[in-house]
Amino acid sequence: MITVKDIKQSGLTDKLVLGYMSAFDHEQVVFCNDNATGLKAIIAIHNTVLGPALGGTRMWSYKSEAEALNDVLRLSRGMSFKSSCAGINLGGGKAVIIGDSKTQKNEALLRRFGKFVDSLAGKYITAEDVGMGTRDMEYIHMETDFVSGLPEAMGGSGDPSPVTAYGVFLGMKAAAKEKWGSDSLSGKKVAVQGVGHVGENLVRQLVKEGCKVTICDINEEKVKQLAAELKVTAVGLDAIYDVDMDIYAPCALGATVNDDSLSRLKCSVICGAANNQLADETIHGVEVIKKGILYAPDFVVNAGGIINVYYELEGYNRERALAHAENIYSTTLEIFRIAKAENLPTYAAANRIAEKRIQDIGKVKLSF
Repeated sequence: MITVKDIKQSGLTDKLVLGYMSAFDHEQVVFCNDNATGLKAIIAIHNTVLGPALGGTRMWSYKSEAEALNDVLRLSRGMSFKSSCAGINLGGGKAVIIGDSKTQKNEALLRRFGKFVDSLAGKYITAEDVGMGTRDMEYIHMETDFVSGLPEAMGGSGDPSPVTAYGVFLGMKAAAKEKWGSDSLSGKKVAVQGVGHVGENLVRQLVKEGCKVTICDINEEKVKQLAAELKVTAVGLDAIYDVDMDIYAPCALGATVNDDSLSRLKCSVICGAANNQLADETIHGVEVIKKGILYAPDFVVNAGGIINVYYELEGYNRERALAHAENIYSTTLEIFRIAKAENLPTYAAANRIAEKRIQDIGKVKLSF
């Protein structure tokens, strides 16, 4: 998490927004307001060296504008690293709409947001994220062509969550191979925090693999339905940290690997779909090592979704997208190898790979 302490250490105590941007090398932040529709949104573009910035739009009831800004900056930086490690030619961007997606989201608000996206002339391409779905992308698409993740009936790739879940599953198998010498997950106890679109798909794959799965989610009805259908164990939101597990799979919001959770988790591997799982990567990326936990960097293993929509941009081919997503397995193993060889936290090894590709390509082309 970006903190005031980070800004002070960087000597950037004035002009807070520009201080954030400078400290983490963001190119552009766009604040969007429309009184008529009630839209309040932020679009953050981290880096466009590899190509236009692509990243989903999240709608969430943030406690403050500062919290929303922090989230969109962290998420957009993660998207740069995600696309870079995945070997695709996209930059990193993200957008957040401040509000309750269940009560405040409507066609007018989404179309107005689409106009703001369009004003960036292709520098930022949006997609769905938390609180958004393919129908919402249709509304945004009415005002801009710079949208991905459209329904298949409109020539898009549809819901990217199955491919995201598949990539996390492969990353988990790679982590199992590194930790236990075999990539078989059969019999492993996996705690999945969050069973939204991605989490549900992951649970289905884990059950098919023969895992013993425990789940939780803010949507209690969804948890009951999935537990009954798949014969998995359901627990409360807070209880998930205390269950007997081999693998912790955070698949909801970020920062769940923190001081409190690490004092309770009894897992050997952390591998999930959530973005920014480490509350503070420099602190908790080291703490997981001290506890003997192997951390599979989130932006590496959850790259299936961005890979999927990348292939939508050039004429969607599901087989090509899935084939590319399969590289997540070998990439994850390579990160573990580098981390071990150079005595680095796994997040640092992943960051190094991502930053190196951006720097190398930056020598031969200008930003988008």
